[in-house]
Amino acid sequence: MTRRRWVLGLTALVAVVLVAAGAVVATRLVSRPSPGPVAGPATPSPSAAPTTPAPVTSSPTPPPGADLKGPLNLLLVGVDTRISVPGWEPHADAVLVLHVPAGLGRAYLFSLPRDLVVDIPAYPKAGYPGGRTKLTHAMSYGSRIPGDKAHPSTAQGYELLRTTVSRYTGLRIDAGAVLTFGGFDKLVDTLGGVDLYVDQRVASIHRRPDGRYRDRSGSTYTGPQMIYQPGNRHLTGWQALDYARQRYTAGGDYTRQRHQQQLIRALARKILDQGLARDPDRVQQVVDALGKTLVYVGGGRRLVDFAYALGGLPAEKFVLVGLPGDGVGSGGSYQGEQLRPVGREFLAALRGGSADAYLAAHPSLRVKN
Repeated sequence: MTRRRWVLGLTALVAVVLVAAGAVVATRLVSRPSPGPVAGPATPSPSAAPTTPAPVTSSPTPPPGADLKGPLNLLLVGVDTRISVPGWEPHADAVLVLHVPAGLGRAYLFSLPRDLVVDIPAYPKAGYPGGRTKLTHAMSYGSRIPGDKAHPSTAQGYELLRTTVSRYTGLRIDAGAVLTFGGFDKLVDTLGGVDLYVDQRVASIHRRPDGRYRDRSGSTYTGPQMIYQPGNRHLTGWQALDYARQRYTAGGDYTRQRHQQQLIRALARKILDQGLARDPDRVQQVVDALGKTLVYVGGGRRLVDFAYALGGLPAEKFVLVGLPGDGVGSGGSYQGEQLRPVGREFLAALRGGSADAYLAAHPSLRVKN
């Protein structure tokens, strides 16, 4: 696999759609032809004295991201913006973190439960005083614009979510992206669908078999359901999104987290198989299809910087990690989720640089398929 193709594939794993924006820049940089010689006389004069090339005194331009040595942490967020509902605040439905240790020789992708009970810090910009509640609310609380309820800010919500995740995990977040459901749907369809191994029967609460939304009365859905049967499946955009959203399955939200991670990996394989890195025009179609459904937050760094910095990462060194948890409550009422000690200890191992040894001792944390 060429460096250019793996840059594209890794960027896909970093953020599914960050691949689209980054690959356009990266591909054009690596495929740009070098300048040709300056045109001279068609027939040089025989008496012309030979010229001596001037010495090159300038240093070669370093590649993008050459100063990024790690560790790096990227935050990937999927949100249900429900843009058809005026003033609807975005909720973080999927929260994933990619950790790349110093040296950039390996990477770990893990999810945090949307209902994880965490301390969300005060955020004066949104008028939020701080509190202890579910992680998903950090996005919605942070998105609020005082005096303007009709136009919540997804980028602002990401800022509070990023701070919350950083404090919980102890990891500095260097960059990230927010993708709406509509954007994810468009991405998969633009790529021609995705091939995925469905590891258990999943019944959709949202969609009918023909893709239409099921009827809803309050919080109750009615009508025929789309069923995803176990086995190798080819999913369209709406099917991939619908499958990855379902949490009322065996294993609940932890199963959904696993399915989201598997879907990201399947998309990366799809992108690599299509050889998109060799086709800038094709990648541009992906970018155009996404439009405003993607918000990239780079902390002052360009996406291409991260794509090139991570371009040497071996494919076999990319690990999907599942962090188990349990429900927590008070007085018999459900309050949210908490990670089990094995999950919290993995985060400590990440910070301490001993994740490989910890996973070797706890192989059940590795996500397969």
